[in-house]
Amino acid sequence: MAAVCQVTGAVPRFGHNVSHSHRRTKRRFDPNIQKKTYFVPSLGRKVTLTLSAKGIKVVDARGIEAVVADLKKRGVKF
Repeated sequence: MAAVCQVTGAVPRFGHNVSHSHRRTKRRFDPNIQKKTYFVPSLGRKVTLTLSAKGIKVVDARGIEAVVADLKKRGVKF
């Protein structure tokens, strides 16, 4: 599963692990991606979205109908 949030667009970031002696090695910061299923009354079916933790909060705040409308406008498959 790709580590990309369908709502917020959160993607992995890159940086360094820094040891006590200050040696640096590459590392990856992944977003907290979850698969979440919502029932969308306007579509009359369930929709499974790949969301970050912040994306879940956005859906809770705005409502699934508004979020699905934005996703359709952007042309995101779900």
